[in-house]
Amino acid sequence: MAQRVVNQDESKVPDLVLPDPFVSKSGLVIHSISDWENIRRPELMDLFKNEVYGPIPSDFEEITFTEVSENPNPFPDLANFKEIDIQVSRKGNTHTMRLYVFLPKQQSGPSPITLLVDHRPLEPDEEIAEEGYWPVEAILKRGFATASFHGETVAPDDADTFSEGVISNLYPEELTKPEGMRTFGAWGWAAMRAMDYFEQEPLIDEKKSAIVGHSRSGKTALWTGATDPRWAVVISNESGCGGAALSRRKFGETVKIINTSFPHWFNDNFKNYNDQEDSLPIDQHMLAMMMAPRAVYFSSAREDLWADPKGEYLSMQLGSRIYTDIYNMSVSFPTPFEQLKSPIIQEHAGYHIREGKHDLTLEDWNHFMDFMNLNFK
Repeated sequence: MAQRVVNQDESKVPDLVLPDPFVSKSGLVIHSISDWENIRRPELMDLFKNEVYGPIPSDFEEITFTEVSENPNPFPDLANFKEIDIQVSRKGNTHTMRLYVFLPKQQSGPSPITLLVDHRPLEPDEEIAEEGYWPVEAILKRGFATASFHGETVAPDDADTFSEGVISNLYPEELTKPEGMRTFGAWGWAAMRAMDYFEQEPLIDEKKSAIVGHSRSGKTALWTGATDPRWAVVISNESGCGGAALSRRKFGETVKIINTSFPHWFNDNFKNYNDQEDSLPIDQHMLAMMMAPRAVYFSSAREDLWADPKGEYLSMQLGSRIYTDIYNMSVSFPTPFEQLKSPIIQEHAGYHIREGKHDLTLEDWNHFMDFMNLNFK
């Protein structure tokens, strides 16, 4: 994949002509919250569901939460540690996923919660927490509860076996549909089941919740946050094509490259736009808008040209219009991308770019937590 010839030259980026988020299919110009929430937003959600990600089904008969004890608590002085098996039943079949939860000991009441969608392989005998990628100790010391699950326990990140999990077990009909759920929908489904657990856990304040994803799971975090309004803050780190970055820029990874390399991530309809980005009825700035009036945050790395940092920032700049133009909220991204020197931490929408390569680091998390603190009121 990394050896593919791709455009990383700004002079070769085509002029951006983006679909207007504030004009409905019938030509209605959207000015009010009512028209946005009742007309335009549902239209755009259907387009993202049908043309890109597939749905995240919400129907099932039963869900149970069982605490198990397979691993020791790596932070016994800071946290209560719970391993939760979430079992979901539908039409006589079941699927079980594992959720790891750390609850800060020093809190006098329910704690705000951040969920990391972990797409990295589950290795034998690996540590549950990983400094940088999931810096549990630093998160706990800031007063947050934190949880994570491994995506492969729900849908393996493999083109041949991705369905050997929740899709085949509970929603096999999705595999027959070109617009059906694929890997990112399955991971989003798991995040929503984690939220189901948070809602019944008395030590968690689920109203102050953030979903965090890096790279491919950053794409998942955005689609999950758009689909499920229970998340107060949605954070996407270096998610690139099909995530935060504008598809029409054709910089770094493109729609064709991602669909060819990872045909199991998005639904089959998304492949219709290989080398045809201009025919997409949507672009990723519109996905950012789906979070409003809740909060959304993008982050990038300067050396991560594959993920198109400038395209991620432009997407946030354009997407943030939903707050100013519709919800009359104070949000501003006035600085040109090339002049960005410090994080933009504000209510409702934020962004940072750090030095370095494609990764999720403690520096990123510190900015995320600053943003969460500002928006968890």
